[in-house]
Amino acid sequence: MSSVVQPPAPPLPASCPEPRARVSLRCLGPNWYAAVTGTAIVATAGAALPLRLPGFRAALVGVWALSVIMLAVLLAARALHWARHPDRARADLRDPSVAPFQGCPPMALLAVGAATLVVGRDVIGDGAAVAADLVLFTVGTAAGLVTAVAIPYLMVTRHRIEPGSASPVWLLPLVPPMVSAAVGPLLVPHVPAGQWRETLLLGCFALFGISLLATLIVLPLVFGRLVHHGPLPLAATPALLLVLGPLGQSVTAVGQLGDAAPGAVRAPYAQALGALSVLYGVPVLGFALLWLALAGAMVVRAARRGMPFAMTWWAFTFPVGTCVTGAQALARHTGLAVYGAAAVGLYVLLVAAWLVTGVRTLRGLFSGRLLAAPPRAPRALGSTTVRTT
Repeated sequence: MSSVVQPPAPPLPASCPEPRARVSLRCLGPNWYAAVTGTAIVATAGAALPLRLPGFRAALVGVWALSVIMLAVLLAARALHWARHPDRARADLRDPSVAPFQGCPPMALLAVGAATLVVGRDVIGDGAAVAADLVLFTVGTAAGLVTAVAIPYLMVTRHRIEPGSASPVWLLPLVPPMVSAAVGPLLVPHVPAGQWRETLLLGCFALFGISLLATLIVLPLVFGRLVHHGPLPLAATPALLLVLGPLGQSVTAVGQLGDAAPGAVRAPYAQALGALSVLYGVPVLGFALLWLALAGAMVVRAARRGMPFAMTWWAFTFPVGTCVTGAQALARHTGLAVYGAAAVGLYVLLVAAWLVTGVRTLRGLFSGRLLAAPPRAPRALGSTTVRTT
């Protein structure tokens, strides 16, 4: 066995001190929005399940309310971050290890908007829920399209990407259009019939294509990095589950498009979208479960080697949640109980991951460690030990 050690990550900038028990907004990065999406998907995915347990719906409403509070607090905190530390905010855009996380804010807006329409309507009413989701969907979709173009542009023109540093994090700016494609059809019945509905539906289908084709470009790079350079560093290993995001969300998207199509487009296209939900969803969800098994094995390996807690653990939540909604969409369109059972099993995994990650995040937040230390775990993706036999 031989070992080849890549150059270590550069030292932490002096502007971001070593962890200490003092909270500072200077190092509050866009990756924190992953906590919002991971919380909102617990409510949305739970509402999609055919469960009628006592108090279950009330618990989902509570989770939705928590996601709204988290989003509001984080939006305010990030606004202060930009106002007080504009140099740091601009530096994040120039940093290839941090810039891809700019895809998290649009996803947070979209995820909370969908949860508001699906679950929050129990509290605020249908009209307010539709209005809130429409605003969050519009802003989130626009911001997601910007990140889908701007971050790859920066990667090509400004960032210095070292060979072998491809990362699942690169998918983050490409996923928001797929999230829009998955949650947008929920609004179709609430817009005027005719041109408006058809435009919204086909627009969501176009967003599906944008994200899908971009994902197909990045996924081979990620797998190639794993094969040629070995496992990710321990703290970054949970990022492997980010691959599930575009996969599960795309299955959800075609399912939602198939549900909304009959009232928005003509019969031939409506039937075709309904068929696509099965013809596309079955093989892609199968691949998603294969990747979940592979990523899970890598996480177990990393945990046995002392994988530390980091904000990358939130990758255990939203990506898995998209598989829950994708499996439930297939259960609706095929009528097969196996997909319903898979959705329930994945949801149990999602809730367990959310509880563990949430508790660990609160502990790190109250101790000041998470905000005192810069979010640098993904940087280690370009600094690892390559082992060959």
